[in-house]
Amino acid sequence: MISARTLLRLKKIIWVISSTRFRRALFLHRVLAGIEHRRILVDDLATVVDIGANRGQFSLAVRKYAGNARVIAFEPHAEAATMFKRLFKGESKVTLHQVAIGPESGETTLHVAAADDSSSLLPITTLQNRLFPGTFEIGIEMVKVGPLSEFVALDEIRSPAMLKLDVQGFELQALQGCEMLLDRFSYVYVECSFVELYHGQALVDSIIAWLSKRSWRLSGIYNLVHNKSGQSVQADFLFEFPR
Repeated sequence: MISARTLLRLKKIIWVISSTRFRRALFLHRVLAGIEHRRILVDDLATVVDIGANRGQFSLAVRKYAGNARVIAFEPHAEAATMFKRLFKGESKVTLHQVAIGPESGETTLHVAAADDSSSLLPITTLQNRLFPGTFEIGIEMVKVGPLSEFVALDEIRSPAMLKLDVQGFELQALQGCEMLLDRFSYVYVECSFVELYHGQALVDSIIAWLSKRSWRLSGIYNLVHNKSGQSVQADFLFEFPR
């Protein structure tokens, strides 16, 4: 029986082969564009801050579906960051900072997963690898971390702007690291979990509560993943700030 994750990947590949740029990214750089996010990438976006950019999957989708937006990306994992830079070499609208975003400046441990897009600043649980085989830890890497305001100036975030976070369990800490600039954004798009996939991670209810306290409104849930019993595991949540 084909797993939901495998089925999603097959659907993505079908979409990808219809785009010349996406095909090149896949075959030349081994980057599968995040086309599952196309529904939330509105045409008039001026800025997208991509935290947890990995190899550039989401940023690729931004360049196609919100092509006028400037992308400011963050990826601490050295190998993934190198592949991101190769993918977007020569593109003036894309910038990468090889750092993680968090509430305090310094260095921290990145737990590197066999599937590098599952790497995290939090330790990986056995449940994560059971639900998503091949995401077990294979090593650690010391990486730089700091608040978003340390790397991005106010005037770099042109409106309307989207803050995207895909940081494998580190969502709450990353949001805290963005708090000084949070009012510059119109949208926050964050992957959250219903179960603990990384030790000590904040779950969906905590993320919603933190953003709600700051007047952000949940406006959509996308790409919901279930386990074999039909229980919700994780999803992408879109928040909007009333203007």
